[in-house]
Amino acid sequence: MKKFDLIAFDIDGTLTRSKLALDEAMTDLLCRLLDKYKVAIISGASYEQFQWQILGPLKCSPDGLKNLFLLPVDGSVYCYDEDSWQCQYDAQLSPEEKDLIKKAFENLFKKSGIEDPEKIYGELIEDRGAQFNFSALGQDAPIELKEKWDPDNKKREQMIEVLKQELSGFSMRIGGTTSIEITKAGIDKAYGLNKLMKRTGIPKEKILYTGDKLFKEGNDEPVMALGIECRAVKNLEETKKVILELLA
Repeated sequence: MKKFDLIAFDIDGTLTRSKLALDEAMTDLLCRLLDKYKVAIISGASYEQFQWQILGPLKCSPDGLKNLFLLPVDGSVYCYDEDSWQCQYDAQLSPEEKDLIKKAFENLFKKSGIEDPEKIYGELIEDRGAQFNFSALGQDAPIELKEKWDPDNKKREQMIEVLKQELSGFSMRIGGTTSIEITKAGIDKAYGLNKLMKRTGIPKEKILYTGDKLFKEGNDEPVMALGIECRAVKNLEETKKVILELLA
């Protein structure tokens, strides 16, 4: 395998199942990876979600954790370990932009021609500062229901076509299993990884990105435009195989 200096990962569908914490095997593999490489984890998730989903289970050595960079909310938040975790925020949505997005989400099922879910688990929309996350079954829906709702992404593709008519000047991407992520135009994973390259000095030729949404309208798609080498996976078991290749 080509020599890389930094390995970057998506979270949901790549390192974990949707909104579940790292499993024991993945935790062990990531700690081993951090002993050999710098590692970045980028997602639309908030830093608070990173804390319980990634940092909680990740019991690596202090030296290993200094090789880890966290990029919540598509990299509009940049976090690094300097004896404790430090985070810097940018590209926040204005109150006016948030109101516009909320209005576009009203009656989205009906406008898209998609049947309303029988039950909503928690809030449909989560305000993440620089991003609004729409979760079609609710933010707290059981994983088994989420994975069955839109496995081929067709429902969310329909929803995005409707949203595009009402929200010019915004980026919108398919994320997770039931999510649509909306940010200011140009705030996506390419934005976050560009920021990471500038701060670390690591060029794109030395980065490998692994994600499960490397397709049109997927939230990993912008990474390909950077010219970073990408590895598409379907689930975390395939990600584990990629890590084992890197460790070999």
